[in-house]
Amino acid sequence: MLKLYTAPTPNGKKPLILLEELSLDYSIHRVDLGKGEQFLPDYVALNPNSKIPTLVDGETEITVFESGAILLYLAEKTGQYLPETPQAKYQVIEWLMFQMASVGPMFGQLGHFLNGASEPVPYAMRRYEQEVQRLCRVLDGQFQTKEFIAGAYSIADMAIFPWVAAYDYLDLPLEDYPHLLRWFETLQKRGAVQQALALLS
Repeated sequence: MLKLYTAPTPNGKKPLILLEELSLDYSIHRVDLGKGEQFLPDYVALNPNSKIPTLVDGETEITVFESGAILLYLAEKTGQYLPETPQAKYQVIEWLMFQMASVGPMFGQLGHFLNGASEPVPYAMRRYEQEVQRLCRVLDGQFQTKEFIAGAYSIADMAIFPWVAAYDYLDLPLEDYPHLLRWFETLQKRGAVQQALALLS
């Protein structure tokens, strides 16, 4: 049995989407970040970085933390949503790393300075807003010629989607990026995506 420790954040939703797409048997353990449960010794033993999500695979006795690593682990375990041919495989991994290194951190910082900072920091708000807009232009350009981020639907799409889904929180006008919007609406209609989001609502 797979056990996912997670919370209703973009990173916490990413592996849930894949688990639902794969129709795997799994259980959810919600980690209450507001209460600091991620810092409890039992959880730190699973994830020394005290972040979510973390996956425990009872079948293989493998524990994986970091959302991107979890996506890669499940995709390789099942042979789905990650191509086998090297060129196609590494195109997916490129865009997965793009999400991990750029989309997640920049969207997250913008969200913090817009909604979580104790006082306005205009420079930071402007810096992260401009970078998020640049990243959206990168995504929009990719979706101009591709239905999904690396051609076929993959774990890279599942990684990017929850961050784009936070567009309201980020005051991000998706209509300014029509190809990105088309992709977003396509994923939004997938049953597995809807089920995954409902599980953490």
